Amino acid sequence: MSFKIEHRVGVQAAPDVLWDLVSDLSGWETWNPLYPKAAGKLAIGSKLDVTLALPGGKPEPIQPVVVDWVPHMQLVWRLKLMGGLIRTVRYMEIEPLDEGRAAVFSHGEMFEGPAAFFMPKALRKQIKAGFIAMSEALQAEAHRRVGK
Repeated sequence: MSFKIEHRVGVQAAPDVLWDLVSDLSGWETWNPLYPKAAGKLAIGSKLDVTLALPGGKPEPIQPVVVDWVPHMQLVWRLKLMGGLIRTVRYMEIEPLDEGRAAVFSHGEMFEGPAAFFMPKALRKQIKAGFIAMSEALQAEAHRRVGK
């Protein structure tokens, strides 16, 4: 079984502003409540060191591997949990709007593997809440940077 959790938000800032926030991993600690610490290089096959802080949960380290990234457009990583019983693909995408003066930030995670079916609904809701918090924080920081 597989399933996806995602969220999207409109941002009144140029896509470049959003990309600056997404691609500056060390800067996530200043605005990102879902991933308060991140380090590594954006390169295909690169392992990142990230702290995942789901709302109401204890922060935990994860080490996703970058599987794709396109500057100013997307970042994609994969992660294996529980010895590979759950596999995820996490994506963050930026879609330009209004001739590049605004954008939609979409992000989500696809879950698959033998144990994915058993992921509790409460955990799924926690993940969704984390995605919403990240969207709102990115939107607020982008608006702050452009003076909105």
